[in-house]
Amino acid sequence: MNSNTSVPSVSPENMSSSSKTIVWFRRDLRIDDNPALAAAARDGSVFPVYIWCPKEEEQFYPGRVSRWWLKQSLAHLEQSLKFLGSELVLFKTHSTLSALLDCIKATGATKLVFNHLYDPVSLVRDHNIKEKLAEAGISVQSYNGDLLYEPWEIYDEKGQAFTTFDAYWDKCLNMQMEPISLLPPWRLVPVAVTGTLERCSIEDLGLENETEKASNALLGRAWSPGWGSADKAITEFVEHNLCDYSRSRLKVGGNSTSLLSPYLHFGELSVRKVFQSARMKQILWRREQNSQGEESVTLFLKAVGLREYSRYLTFNFPFTHERPLLSNLKYFPWNADVNRFKAWRQGRTGYPLVDAGMRELWATGWIHNRIRVIVSSFAVKFLLLPWRWGMKYFWDTLLDADLECDILGWQYISGSLPDGHELERLDSPQIQGSKFDPEGEYVRQWLPELARMPTEWIHHPWDAPHTVLKAAGVELGLNYPKPIIDIDIAREHLREAIFKMWEMEAAAKAATSDGMNEEVFDNSVGIETSAIPKVILKENSSCPTYSSNDQRVPSFQNGNNGSLHRKRAKCVEEERLPADKPNNHNKEAGTSRGEEDLCSTAESSASKRQTISRMSFSVPQSCSSSDGRPMLECESSDMKRSWQEKIDLEQTSSKNGN
Repeated sequence: MNSNTSVPSVSPENMSSSSKTIVWFRRDLRIDDNPALAAAARDGSVFPVYIWCPKEEEQFYPGRVSRWWLKQSLAHLEQSLKFLGSELVLFKTHSTLSALLDCIKATGATKLVFNHLYDPVSLVRDHNIKEKLAEAGISVQSYNGDLLYEPWEIYDEKGQAFTTFDAYWDKCLNMQMEPISLLPPWRLVPVAVTGTLERCSIEDLGLENETEKASNALLGRAWSPGWGSADKAITEFVEHNLCDYSRSRLKVGGNSTSLLSPYLHFGELSVRKVFQSARMKQILWRREQNSQGEESVTLFLKAVGLREYSRYLTFNFPFTHERPLLSNLKYFPWNADVNRFKAWRQGRTGYPLVDAGMRELWATGWIHNRIRVIVSSFAVKFLLLPWRWGMKYFWDTLLDADLECDILGWQYISGSLPDGHELERLDSPQIQGSKFDPEGEYVRQWLPELARMPTEWIHHPWDAPHTVLKAAGVELGLNYPKPIIDIDIAREHLREAIFKMWEMEAAAKAATSDGMNEEVFDNSVGIETSAIPKVILKENSSCPTYSSNDQRVPSFQNGNNGSLHRKRAKCVEEERLPADKPNNHNKEAGTSRGEEDLCSTAESSASKRQTISRMSFSVPQSCSSSDGRPMLECESSDMKRSWQEKIDLEQTSSKNGN
C-alpha cells in the first residue's frame, strides 16, 4: 500500500448530522445484524462499496470454489441493496486505499464505516486506511460484525491471553453478552455521485473465468450462497437437525453437520444469530428435560467457540499463519517431499479413508469435520509434510476456506498448540475408518475402484487375501495404490523426527548460552499461558470521531512475540489392532482428550490473507493437467530445506482448478 497517497481534506463544517457515509463491505455480505450498515443508515445517506483487490491477496488469493461463492453472494447482496433503495458499487483495483479515496472524492462522503477483520494483513491495511483518512478529517468507525466478543475483551485473571481453548471458551460462556441482533434497515438513502468512478460489474471482477464455469455449475446444485439462503439454512438446522447433532455429527457421509461454515465465512450469517438461536433451543430443551438436545447444543456451540478462538489466536499471535505457536516446533525436521504431497492431494496414498476424503475435497470443495482432521493428521504425522503446505492447500480448495480456522486446525493437528494433539500421536486411518465409516459407504462413494471390496477389508485392502482382491477387481499397485508408507515405519520416522527436534533445540540453546537453561516438562502438567501482547489503539488527534467499538491493534512488547514452549510429552503409543480380530475396532480404538469434539476447520468461517513477514513461505501450488488431475508447480520456500533438483512438471495456470 502506498503510504504517500494524498488524501483530500474535509473541514469540520462539511460534516452534519445527515452525513454521507461509505459502507465498506468485506466479509459481512448481509443486510441484517450488520452493525456498519445499520450505523450508516441511521446517520444519513449511504454509499455501499465492495473492493476486489487481488494484488493485496497475494499468496492467499482465494481458490476457485471460494471465488464462486463470493460471486454469487455479491449478486445476492446487490439485489438486496437495490430493494432497499441503494446500490452496491463494485471496484477492481490495485489499492484499496486508492479506491476509497476515489469514492470520497466522487461522492463528497465525510465518513467511512466497516466491520472488523482480525488477521494481521487486514489489521495493518485497515489501520493504515484509518490513519490516512483521519489526517484529512474523515470520520472512520469500525464495528464488531463477526464475533461474539472482541479478541481484546477476553483475558484470564492475570490479564494474559488464553492459549488453551477450554479456558478461553469457559471465560466466554461466563461473560455477559449483549443480546442484540440488529434488524435490517427498512430503507437506505443513496448518496448522489457527482464525480467520476471506474466502477465495474460482478463479471468484470474476474472471480470466475470461462474454464471454471462448467465445474462451478455443479456447485449450484448443492449450495445456495447469499444471506437469504443463510437465514433459511440456520432455521432449517436449528429446527430439524440440531437436536440430533450430538449423534449425527460424527457420521462422515451425508449432511451430518450444520453446513453453515461458508455462510459464516462470507458474513452472510451473523454469529450472534447462530449463537442465540441455538441457546434458545437449549433453554427450551432443558425445561423439557431433553438431555440429548442439551448436549447437542453444547457441542454445537463449542464448534462456534472454536471459530471464535481461531480469530482470538490470530489476533493475539499474528505470526501463527507462518510459524507454530510453540516455539520449539520450529526445529521440527519436516519432510518437504513434493511427490508425497502430490499423492496426498490426489488421494493416492493407499489408505482408503484418507484417499476418499481428498478426492471428495477435490471434486466438491467440501469435506466433513472429521475427515479434515484425519487427512491433515495423515499429512503431518505419516508423511511429515510441512503443516503450512496443508493449510495452504485447504485454503486453495475448500468452499468454506477460512484462514484463521485452518491455522487453528493445522496447528492443533501438528502439535503446535499447547492443547493440541500430542506431537507423538499417530492415528491409524484403518481404525479411524472403522469408527467413522464402519460400513465403508463413504469410501465406496469416492473410491469406485474399491466399490466391490467387502466391508471386512474396505479400510485395509492390503491385508485382504488374494482371492478377495481378485473377486473385488482390485489390483494393488495398479488400479489402487499400495500404502505409501507402512504405519510402523511412519511411527518410527515420527519418533526419529521428534528426537531430532529436541536435539536441534538443545544445540541452538547451547550455542547462545551455557546450555543449562533448558526446561523439560511432563505434558500432563498444566500449561502456563504466555504473556498477552499488549493491545493498543493508535489514536490520531485529527480524527473527528472516536468510538469504543473501533478496531484495536496488537503490539508485542515481549521479544519472542508470545511464542510458547511445548512441555515435552511422554511418548503416546497408538492403539493397535488385535491380530486375530481385524474388524473389532470400536472398543480398542481409544481417543485422546477432546478428540470426539474436535471440529477442526469445518464449523468455521472468515478471511483472505497475505503474509506480513519478510520470511514468507510458499508451497507447491495446485494446477490442473489436461486430464483434470491436480499437478504441482514447485516454488522456493523458507522451510530450511533446499531443493536438490528442479522438479520439471507441466506448467499450467496455478489457479485453474482450485
